[in-house]
Amino acid sequence: MTDELPDIIAEGLDVLFCGINPGMMAAATGRHFAGRNNRFWRVIHLAGFTPQEILPEQGHELLEYGCGVTSVVKRATARADQLSPKEFTAAAAQFERKVAHYAPRFIAFLGKAAYGGLSGRRDIAWGRQPNRMEGAAIWLLPNPSGRNLAFGLDRLVEAYRELYRASVDHPT
Repeated sequence: MTDELPDIIAEGLDVLFCGINPGMMAAATGRHFAGRNNRFWRVIHLAGFTPQEILPEQGHELLEYGCGVTSVVKRATARADQLSPKEFTAAAAQFERKVAHYAPRFIAFLGKAAYGGLSGRRDIAWGRQPNRMEGAAIWLLPNPSGRNLAFGLDRLVEAYRELYRASVDHPT
C-alpha cells in the first residue's frame, strides 16, 4: 500500500475535484476512485468533462481536460466516517495553500463531509456555494461512491453536469 495517494493536479485547472479522503482500494493501487463500485470516472464522462470514460489507471489524462483530483485528508480509510474532526482541522491550512498555489477556477467538493469538514458548516446545499476559497468558486457535488445510495447514476450525472456547464459557459 502507498503511504499517500498522489494528487492529479496542475496549475490553472478549470475544476479541481476534491474527495474526502482516499479509500483503501485507491491507496492500495495508487489510483483515485479505484473501487469497483465508485462511479466517479463514469459520471464525469457522462456529465461532459471527458470525451470518453477514463479508467482509474489513466487518471492523469484528466489533466488534458482541465481537471484534477485531490482529497481533503490524505489518510486512507475504508469509510469516510472513520475520520475525526481533528483530521479535517489539521488538513485545512495545507489544503488552502494547495488551492492558492494551483489556482483552479472551481473546487468541486465530492460530498458534504469533504466541505463540511473544512468549513465547519452542516447546513450546506448542493451546487455552487456563496463563498470562495483562495479565489476559486466552490461547488458541492454528491459523493460518487457506490455506498451513496441516495444518488443514482442519473442524479449524479445531472449534478455534475451543472458544474460542467458553469465551468464552460461562465467565468468564475
